[in-house]
Parts: sequence; C-alpha cells; structure tokens
Amino acid sequence: MTSALFSALSGLQAHESWISVIGNNLANASTPGFKSSRALFSDQFSQTLRFASLPSGSLGGRNPMQLGLGVQLADIGRNMDQGVLANTGRTFDLALNGRGFFMVTDGLNTLYTRVGTFGLDATSRLVDQRTGFRVIGLDGQPIDLDTTSLFPPAETGQVSFAGNLPAVVSGPLAQVMTTSSGLKDGTPATMTSNAGPYASTSGTTYTFDLVVNGGAPQTVSVTDTGAGIDATDVVNAINALTNSGVVASVTGSNEVQIDTVKTGAAATIKITPGSSGTDLATLAGLSTSLVKGTETVATSTTDLNDLTSNVTDYASGDTIDVSGIDSDGTPVSASFTYGNGVGEDGTTVADLLAFIDNLYPNSTATLDATTGQIQLTSDTTGVTSMSVAITDNAGSGSTNWSTHAFTVTTQGTGPDTASTSIEVFDQAGVAHTVSFAYARQDDGSWNVTASVPSNEGTVLSGTVTGLVFNDDGSIASLPSSSSISIQFSGQSSPQSISLDFGTPGLFDGVTQLGGAASVFADNQDGFGVGELSNMSVNANGDIQGFYSNGQIRVLGSIGVASFVNDSGLREIGNNLWAETPNSGIRTVSQGSQGKAGAVVGGALESSNVAIAEEFVRLIEAQRGFQANARVISTTNDVLAELNNLL
Repeated sequence: MTSALFSALSGLQAHESWISVIGNNLANASTPGFKSSRALFSDQFSQTLRFASLPSGSLGGRNPMQLGLGVQLADIGRNMDQGVLANTGRTFDLALNGRGFFMVTDGLNTLYTRVGTFGLDATSRLVDQRTGFRVIGLDGQPIDLDTTSLFPPAETGQVSFAGNLPAVVSGPLAQVMTTSSGLKDGTPATMTSNAGPYASTSGTTYTFDLVVNGGAPQTVSVTDTGAGIDATDVVNAINALTNSGVVASVTGSNEVQIDTVKTGAAATIKITPGSSGTDLATLAGLSTSLVKGTETVATSTTDLNDLTSNVTDYASGDTIDVSGIDSDGTPVSASFTYGNGVGEDGTTVADLLAFIDNLYPNSTATLDATTGQIQLTSDTTGVTSMSVAITDNAGSGSTNWSTHAFTVTTQGTGPDTASTSIEVFDQAGVAHTVSFAYARQDDGSWNVTASVPSNEGTVLSGTVTGLVFNDDGSIASLPSSSSISIQFSGQSSPQSISLDFGTPGLFDGVTQLGGAASVFADNQDGFGVGELSNMSVNANGDIQGFYSNGQIRVLGSIGVASFVNDSGLREIGNNLWAETPNSGIRTVSQGSQGKAGAVVGGALESSNVAIAEEFVRLIEAQRGFQANARVISTTNDVLAELNNLL
C-alpha cells in the first residue's frame, strides 16, 4: 500500500507543477514578447515483479510484469513561435518577424530580448526604456544617435525633365499667301463651216441667231446681192456685231471659223437656225449644237493670254502692276511688261512668277502644279504683314485678276513654346529659380533656353539646341551638349548643370505626342541645408533620419542576434534572455537576413500564449490532481480497514 501512496504523491506534485506552468502562461498572456511554456511528464522507475522468459518445450514465453512507482516532471519547455505583431505607431517600438533577438547591455553583460520598447535618453543614446540598458548596434557597440548635426547642402548638378511637347505643329510657320483660285490654261469654243462659196439665191437674205457664252441672241444676216455668198461675207457679218464675244475668220480652205474671245469651259457658241429656206447656218454648214471651250491647270509655260481669266489679250508693251509688302515689312511695287522684246519681262506664267519672286527678295513665289494657284511663301517663320496684289494698267490687255486675289492660307506664327521652372541650389545651399523655355525650330527640333532672375545671377551659356524626336514620339537624338552654365550671385565660380531629357528610343523623359504641351522639370539632385525632422527604422534595422531638405541619412544600425538553439536561452525576467551552454553559437546580422527576421518599426510582438488552449490544459491538470488525491484517500481508507482488523 505504501507504493500507491507515494505514486499518488508524485502525481500530486507533478500536476501542481503543471498548474504552476499554466498559471504563469495565463499571467503573461498580455506581456509583450512572452513565450509560453509547457510541462512534460515522465514515469518513474518501475518495480519488476517478474522478468520476461523465453518459450521452452511446450510452454510459451512470458512478458515481464512490472509495477509503476509514480510520475515525475521531466521538462518545462519554451514555445518560441512567433507572436502576433501589434502596431503601436511609436517610432522606436520594434518587433522582429523571425527568430532573432535584439541585443542590450547593462555595461557588463549582453542580454537579449524580443521586445523592442526602445527610446532615446537625454544624450541621444538608444536604450531599453524598461531597464535603461543600452541597445547594441550591428557593430557590437552601444548605439549613439547624432540628432543635432545639420545635413550639409549639395549643389544642383542635374535637372531632369518629363512630360509632353505637342506633335501638332502650330509654329514656327512661315506665312503663305495663295491665290483664291488656280490659273487655268484654256482654249476658245470653236466652230467651222463648210468651204465657200455657198449656193444662195440672188436677192435673198439669210440669217441665224448667235448665242455666245450663254448671253443674249445676236442675229447674223447676209444678203445675196447677185454675186453669191462666200465665206468672207459670213465672216464680215459676224465681225460686224457689237461686243459679240467672238472673232470670225476665213481659213485657208475658204471656211468660216468662229472663235470665242473667252477661253475655257465657260466659253460657248450656240447657233439657232433661221427660217427654213433662208437659214444661213444650213447654207454655210455651221453646226447648231452647243460648242464649248476646254481648260486644264496652267503650267509654267502657259501664255498669259491663254489663261481662262484673260479678258483682253496682252500686246507687247502692255503692263501688269504688282504691289504689296514683303515679309520683312518692305513695301514693293513694280510693273511687269508683257512681251519678249528688249526691256520686256516675258509672256508666260513662269515669267510672271520670276518677276514676283525677284520683287519679293524675302519670299518665294511658286506655282502649285496640282491646282494652278500661285503661292508666295515667306522665307522666314513668324508673324509678318506680307501682302501682294496684281492689277492691269488701264488701256492695255486685261485679265480678271480679282478671281486670283491673294489671301493668307497659312498665318505666319512664332515657334511653339512650352515653359517650366524648378528650384535649384548653389554650393551654399541657397535656392534659385531657373526657368526653361522650349521653342520648336524651323526643322522641327527643339531648343531649350534657361534663364534666372537678374538679382539671382547670370546665365553664361543657357541654350541647348537640337532635341529631335522620332515619329512615334520618343527621343530620336539628344543635343550634342546638354548642359548650361550659371554664375549665381554670391558664388565665386560658375555652376554647370546638365539637363536630362530621357533615353533615345524610350518614353522615360520628354515625349512629342498628340495633345497639349505638358513638359515639366520633374527632378533635380541638389538640396539645401537640412535639420533632422523625423526618424524611422527599416526592415534591415537601419535607423533612418529624415531631414527638412528631403534627404535621408542612416544614423545607426540595430544588430539582430540569432542562435542555433534559441530554446536553450535562459529567461532572467524583464523579457530578457541570457546565453547558456546549450543555446549554441550566436550570429549577429542585419534584419531580414537568414533566420534573424525583418525588423518591424512601430510595432511590438504580442505574447504567444493561447488562452483557450491553456484553459483546456488547466482542466486536465485539475482533474489529474483530483484523481491522484482520490488515490490517496482510497489508500487511506484501505489502511484504516486494516487497522480495524487488529
């Protein structure tokens, strides 16, 4: 009976220890970085009542018979699994998302913790705020942060650009003046009779009505006076009409040929026959069908008298006045003399173009081969007051030049422009505003010109030329020199700044696409002096200082220790751990390397105690304790019965 008592006693002791472990876990359920424990039991040495035997003869083998002597607490092991990370928003609250440990020192010993409740003391040393122990950096030394030094300025050495320049060209454009209608090379409407003389009756008058160019009918009348009617008689009767619009002539074959003075498709002849028996058209064999002239686009060899707009043919010595203003603003006025003699300027369209071209030295006169329009184009781009007018002198041949009046078909404009500005810094960190003006050139390339306010400095070389784009809008070629030089006020030497427009063939900088101009200076590499304004800790454990000039500096690096066997560390309180012979080799590294885990700023690791699981184990421990207590009470009752037998 004694063994039963001692076995139950060992059970009570073991379950009491288990309850203590569970109680400690539950007590630290809200302790940051706490690692829960578990109790492991093993049986104690058993009493052997019978040893095992081999089979022999007709008897089989027998197993050993043993009596257990209780239970013992074999191990209290740590659960080193990762706890949930809880955000705190505090800069130096740090957690590790891995198996590593932060290192702190009390001045003599290096200790380890999973709870990074760190902060700065009065001398900007990084310390554990729970204990005052100093935090050890990656170099193995306590971390001192320089929070008072300024970040020195840096002069601007490069400015980069992005955005778009318009692909649609609205400037620079040369002013173009074009005649409102094209010159046409025309032929008259022509009608030919039969060969004379004609079989007429003496004393009879023959007639027909002549309609020219759709006008009013005009009666042509010829009387046979006894000599008969010949082609000459018909020609004379036609030419005797007043303003008939036609010219009649006798051909070498003694035929009547009627030609309109007007040429082109608008020139027409229509004969309406006279009365039967006295119809002159039938007598002479003239067609009563409508006859039209023809026209084609004039060429440089077309004679001015062959133009469909010509009203009266020019004769040698007739003059055509050309006047206006050249593209540079110079008034021009001269007379073109028709003819090929001495002192005369010519007779063809090409001769008139050459005359105009010479009269306008700053512009170029051309003939559009497709439309026949005369174009006068300024030799330079930009806004001009250019004008041109062609008129006939009175008493000479004439052309309806009003149908060919010059109008502006392309308004001269200055270059397409775009502008942007950016703040740059000199060697002393003084900020200056530099403006950049983009201007499209006549060849389609772009020039970029820099400027600064006069009170801030002088641009020594500020124009970059030859920024060229491909058809798809990417940069085709960069300027041969893409830097400017500025002498800033207060500086002893000029400052050179390179301009970065992007990579040829790519779209990583300035582009030339459809749409409005949106180019802008998106970055520059200079900065002024800066003061420390904020700090943070990145995943590597680097303590980064953020300065008022936009710069970042690493002020220190937190070391992260990891062990071969982190369960072998010894807990010493205050969430601190110490090395033991069984924790293995310590490795110190940055965060995010190996098993160390990433450093998470603004967060703390929560306890990994699973409360529900602990309550289940607590019930198990309680029942186990009760069961062993019942064994003792039962054994006590048995012993009491034995005493009663005495």
